[in-house]
Amino acid sequence: MNADTAATAARTCRWAIAGCGWVARDHFLPGLLEAARRWPATAAPRLVAVTDVDPVAAERLAVRAPGVRAVPRLADLLAAHRPDAVYVATPNHVHRPVAEAAAAAGAAVLCEKPLASDLPGAERLVAACERAGVLAAVAYDQRFHPAHRAVRDVVASGGLGTVTAVRITYCCWLPPAWSPDGAPCDNWRADPARAGGGALLDLAPHGLDLVGVLLGGDDVVRLAALPQHRVHPYRVDDGAMLAGRTGGGVLVCLHVAYNTPDALPRRRLEVIGTRGLLTATDTLGQDAGGAVWLTDAEAGRRAPVPFDTGASPFAGQVREFSAAVAAVRAGTPPGRAWPWPLRRDLALHDLLLEALARADGAVPGDPAPAPATGPIPFGVKEGRR
Repeated sequence: MNADTAATAARTCRWAIAGCGWVARDHFLPGLLEAARRWPATAAPRLVAVTDVDPVAAERLAVRAPGVRAVPRLADLLAAHRPDAVYVATPNHVHRPVAEAAAAAGAAVLCEKPLASDLPGAERLVAACERAGVLAAVAYDQRFHPAHRAVRDVVASGGLGTVTAVRITYCCWLPPAWSPDGAPCDNWRADPARAGGGALLDLAPHGLDLVGVLLGGDDVVRLAALPQHRVHPYRVDDGAMLAGRTGGGVLVCLHVAYNTPDALPRRRLEVIGTRGLLTATDTLGQDAGGAVWLTDAEAGRRAPVPFDTGASPFAGQVREFSAAVAAVRAGTPPGRAWPWPLRRDLALHDLLLEALARADGAVPGDPAPAPATGPIPFGVKEGRR
């Protein structure tokens, strides 16, 4: 190996994907490829192998990245390809064994939220990564959306004065037979055994994480939840309202739902302070873009807040995690290479599950009768969060 080849290898982060569903295929992979194009000199990510219990799903993802191998078994992938990092995008109840295997093989772990379908599984996942001494994180891609980084910067600058509240609406339409592309699909998110919960456990983790990120580490420490089982005939909640408070006293309100048609306005973030209001629309979710506005409290003027509208949050996530992996490989302790400790994410997961356990209607029976409506138009993008 010559010096140029060695230098290229040193700054390359070799990725594997375990779980080749629509999020991995349609969002994480494009984000990885975008990160490699945008920042080729910064721990350039490269996908080397993928695996899934469904070999067709693995092949469908692999063909989108030249040179990537689809491997039937995770153990074989880890042994043959020795990736630097593994993105875990399986159904929730399988996160723990996949993350444990990756960590035991010495790979960094980027695990989709929630950490697991239950608290014991999440605790065991975290403990396994700690024992292995590997870098591990939850895949909270919303931390890396350029719009949310712009919001964080305004808050940190004092531009809002004293922040008093954060309000988040993050909703979508997810019927029982939802499919990302119209083809038959196993919608495991509607299965309580595999998902652990519905809209609350799927969508609220992003909001809880984002509150602490936007407020510079002032995390939610108290939380109450009201699950809803109103529209869809499955045995998980199809909506929820959550109210909380951060350690610093900021009030937090989250509305999450699987029962909001996608044609309606359904993604909104507000940060309220004594000097102004930040409003972000259509920034929550997997896609780039959206808009951010700052309203001045004194004059009532509303001005746009600039940010990179073309950058995917997944690209930013892959870039920064790849750089952290490279730093750990160079000798930096994992706790210094990544600013969000996995124990912190576990605490938020615990807080959410406790709120769900205390809530009335946490285990729904038959959905309440809804008012009569006409048919709701269905498109292949329905359910994309």
